[in-house]
Amino acid sequence: MVTLNSTEVLNTVVPETGHGNHSEDSPFLSSADAVKKTDFYDRNLALFEEELDIRPKVSSLLSRLVNYTNITQGAREHEEAENTETLRRKSPNMGTLMGVYLPCLQNIFGVILFLRLTWIVGTAGIVQSFLIVLMCCSCTMLTAISMSAIATNGVVPAGGAYFMISRSLGAEFGGAVGICFYLGTTFAAAMYILGAIEIFLKYLVPQAAIFHASDHHGGDSAILNNMRVYGTICLSLMAVVVFVGVKYVNKLASLFLACVIISIVSIYAGAIKSVFQPPDFSICMLGNRTLVRDQFDVCSKTVLEGNVTVPSQLWRNFCSSGNMSSPQCDDYFNQNNVTEIQGIPGLASGIIRDNMWGDYREKGQILEKAGLPSVDVHGAVESIGLYVSADIATSFTLLVGIFFPSATGIMAGSNRSGDLKDAQKSIPIGTILAITTTTLVYFSSVVLFGACIEGAVLRDKFGDAVSKNLVVGTLSWPSPWVIVIGSFFSTVGAGLQSLTGAPRLLQAIAKDNIIPFLRVFGHGKANGEPTWALLLTGLIAELGILIASLDMVAPILSMFFLMCYLFVNLACAVQTLLRTPNWRPRFKYYHWALSFLGMSMCLALMFISSWYYAIVAMCIAGMIYKYIEYQGAEKEWGDGIRGLSLSAARYSLLRLELGPPHTKNWRLIIMFFVSLDLHVKYPRLLTFVSQLKAGKGLTIVGSVIQGQFLDSYGETQASEQAVKNMMEIERVKGFCQVVVASKVREGIAHLIQSCGLGGMKHNTVVMGWPYGWRQSEDPRAWKTFINTVRCTTAAHLALMVPKNVSFYPSNHERFTDGTIDVWWIVHDGGMLMLLPFLLKQHKVWRKCKMRIFTVAQMDDNSIQMKKDLATFLYQLRIEAEVEVVEMHDSDISAYTYERTLMMEQRSQMLRQMRLSSAEREREVHNYTSTNIHRITPVRPNIFVDHSEGHIELVSQTQIHSLIRMGSLYSDEEEEVVEPVADKIQMTWTKERYEAERRNRNNAPENFRELMSLKPDQSNVRRMHTAVKLNEVIVNKSHDARLVLLNMPGPPRNTDGDENYMEFLEVLTEGLERVLLVRGGGREVITIYS
Repeated sequence: MVTLNSTEVLNTVVPETGHGNHSEDSPFLSSADAVKKTDFYDRNLALFEEELDIRPKVSSLLSRLVNYTNITQGAREHEEAENTETLRRKSPNMGTLMGVYLPCLQNIFGVILFLRLTWIVGTAGIVQSFLIVLMCCSCTMLTAISMSAIATNGVVPAGGAYFMISRSLGAEFGGAVGICFYLGTTFAAAMYILGAIEIFLKYLVPQAAIFHASDHHGGDSAILNNMRVYGTICLSLMAVVVFVGVKYVNKLASLFLACVIISIVSIYAGAIKSVFQPPDFSICMLGNRTLVRDQFDVCSKTVLEGNVTVPSQLWRNFCSSGNMSSPQCDDYFNQNNVTEIQGIPGLASGIIRDNMWGDYREKGQILEKAGLPSVDVHGAVESIGLYVSADIATSFTLLVGIFFPSATGIMAGSNRSGDLKDAQKSIPIGTILAITTTTLVYFSSVVLFGACIEGAVLRDKFGDAVSKNLVVGTLSWPSPWVIVIGSFFSTVGAGLQSLTGAPRLLQAIAKDNIIPFLRVFGHGKANGEPTWALLLTGLIAELGILIASLDMVAPILSMFFLMCYLFVNLACAVQTLLRTPNWRPRFKYYHWALSFLGMSMCLALMFISSWYYAIVAMCIAGMIYKYIEYQGAEKEWGDGIRGLSLSAARYSLLRLELGPPHTKNWRLIIMFFVSLDLHVKYPRLLTFVSQLKAGKGLTIVGSVIQGQFLDSYGETQASEQAVKNMMEIERVKGFCQVVVASKVREGIAHLIQSCGLGGMKHNTVVMGWPYGWRQSEDPRAWKTFINTVRCTTAAHLALMVPKNVSFYPSNHERFTDGTIDVWWIVHDGGMLMLLPFLLKQHKVWRKCKMRIFTVAQMDDNSIQMKKDLATFLYQLRIEAEVEVVEMHDSDISAYTYERTLMMEQRSQMLRQMRLSSAEREREVHNYTSTNIHRITPVRPNIFVDHSEGHIELVSQTQIHSLIRMGSLYSDEEEEVVEPVADKIQMTWTKERYEAERRNRNNAPENFRELMSLKPDQSNVRRMHTAVKLNEVIVNKSHDARLVLLNMPGPPRNTDGDENYMEFLEVLTEGLERVLLVRGGGREVITIYS
């Protein structure tokens, strides 16, 4: 005898025979995982070992999280390099300064600061410029607070703002705003390129201009054409650089940032130096008008050459004759003196008082300096080109739209979250510090420009008064070229960054597969570079280049960025108000009120800067939203709009629970039963339900799978998917519910009782007719049907049974004529009136007319009935023809009697057949239960029967079949047992032989009893009603498109169930499309408003 200790027992392998305690991991782990058995079978986790494959150990989970990379969609904005695998393996190590603060500075500071801020200060004045900067920077600061909350609520991969909005507000909002953000970034590239070309042609190499103005009227068109040509060339070169190697752009980013910082420092240095030694930039004034300085050499009417006074270059510009004795000069030139004033008086000059308030000008209006003496006379038209004039009409709203792009760029930090050592900490701190820094720079720049530079020079956009110098360059130290060269390289760098980032943003949207027609832009080169997206970006940027005006492109990209920022604020506000469990930002200094304020400011700025651009941008976003909603892929991202829907649904359901809905608020909420056989058995039923969608209710498609839930879970999921696919094809809006039950009728009862939630429970049941019930010996189909009718009645639900559903029209068919006939025999809530009205709202039935028939008995006044019915329909606001059909009392015909007799004989015959079958099955069951212990195995799967002194070999399959038959029969006595696979082998005895002979002798007696059967009088009466009604209905409605009639209730005595089915068949014979309707016991239609 061998004794095993406890350790040996634990290590013993029990063979998998019988009910041995074999290892439980085999169904879950493949052979490849067998080596890792110790991973799953930790001694301290034995209680959880069976679920470790779906509920892993914490250590396993943590190890996977450590190896997680947040680079998704293959797009890393501003940081993509050719060797993506190397970058994936590189651990993030960037801090707040290099990873967020400096990139945000680089993106925020840009072309507007150098080219337009001095002009904005001169035009709007210091006070209003302060207001413009405050509005724009407050908007971006509030947006940064909201963005920080979203960005610290989880990892933000590539796509930046698009990712945040789409995952917070859903695919529709995310796609719409993502496209707006992409267009904004693309037009930003165009704006930066136009700025770079303006610096190049105006200040670096003016002689490179291709087009020249023939007169002062053609100056604008020549400038625009030059911008278009050089802009297109520059865009092409930049696109080639981005295509060839993005990594070079990223490496040069530090150089471009250095240019920006050096330029800004030189401005401050020049402002400080101007206190002691203002730079020498004098401007020439004729009266109070500013003159273009490069048109002449000396700011004087005459010059002294030797001892002789001769006309100056300025004189010759204004006078047609060079002879001073008989001049023919411009009147304004003759009557006003020429003076020279300091263009940069310096910080200590007190010029700030003159620049406090605005001086808005119309296009072509000459720039003037208030306070200088001037005789107001009209000069010659030919002299207009000699003065500095406004090139566009200015207003406060225009300046807001032009300045706002200089406040954008706050998303640069969130776009780089994958490279940050601690993104949760770096993004809020770096972004808010960058916005604070840039805001202070803008505020101080407004003050310095207003305090150091003469107002006439500030309003001179292109520096014509200071010899074509960049105005901000005149203030800088040590040389204006520092600003000119620095601003040129910074704008080129910003343009390259935009051309790098925009295609990756489009690629991220395309790879999310929410906008089908953008899928092609998700592809690129082998290393992930978005080639097609870059091509589209270049084409869109070219549209901005063709506009050719920096002042016109800036408001366009302002719209798109403001739209993006608006939805960032909305996303934060929605998440905060919903208080979803997943909303746990590490950044705590946010509030929904701040987000709403930021959202309101974005909306206000959109309409302040350009109301028509705002409407266009919102229309673009709206169209994209609706396109994604109808055509895009369904995405479940746990977004806030879904959370908002859940909150709204919860609130509405709780409100609905306060009481039953009023009749006016009654909606058709359908529970529709379908039969599944790997697919929906009768899809036309679903089509019919979809045609009732004008009821503005809800559809719940239910089905029952027979079996045990634990064994049928996979089949349930497959069935639900099949139903959902069919619902999508038929455009049925609703839900699907598949349950598993041991019996179909029990499953249906469960669905009727438990489906729906609160006040959104179904009030109507739709189910198909059990076709072929007469030919089948299986009574389950029609018994389940009648049981469902009884359940709906008990639950006070309405019931609809479409018959001959294969003849029902599809959604693509349209009836151009015909009628929908309603046979209103009994009133049970008005469903018969409401259903045709709802059907007529659908395009299939719209052209059909409605007819209502009612039945009058002998003692009814049919004329008065018709008048009353017409009045009732008028008050119901339903248009229909009315007809009252009189049914006279008549004797029961021989046909009716014969049909009733045949019905009862058939029922009796089937009952006897089922009874004899049940007796045979019961005998098999007795045989199995009494003799199964006598069967012993002689070799595997072969057994010997020793009963009654006989020996017979029986297979194991036969034994299992016998046991299965007995168990099925005992489960439900009336259900038919499935045929067994093998023939049942029994040993005959004398007693069994005698019993079988007696049964055969009784057969003629049973037949004689069947022939002498007399029909039940109540059945005869019911058959008579069915036959007569059917005659009348067929006579009146044989050509109707659809016939609706009251469905009789099932008998209270269940013995007559089969007869009930026969009555329904007789009632609907000869009709092509029939809809049997039972009301739910409550009014569903009212005459009151």
